[in-house]
Amino acid sequence: MQIHLSPRHMTLTAAIHSYVCEKVMHLEEMAPTLIAAHIVILHDETKKKRYVVKVHLALPGPDIHAEDAEDDLYAAIDLTINKLTQQLRKNKTKRSESKKHKLRLAKEAMKRGLKE
Repeated sequence: MQIHLSPRHMTLTAAIHSYVCEKVMHLEEMAPTLIAAHIVILHDETKKKRYVVKVHLALPGPDIHAEDAEDDLYAAIDLTINKLTQQLRKNKTKRSESKKHKLRLAKEAMKRGLKE
């Protein structure tokens, strides 16, 4: 998986880089089909919530996006990753329910075919 970090109006330290990579690698454990992650970290002194973290995950099918703003950079990263975790779980549940539904329909069609 490719991880692309884009800091805006701030310097990217090794600690921030390793923290973000660690969190994104945890997402890859949840979704092994993850292709790439693009993370944008914005620092804005003019607003109340100074740090904005935007994440775009490339997956087969529709991509997943999340964004959060906080005073603390690490809190913003954590909240954004939590949003992505929820979206990945929802996506996984939706896929598994769809497979179960298709399998159930196929079994019913087989039973109808045998009865006729």
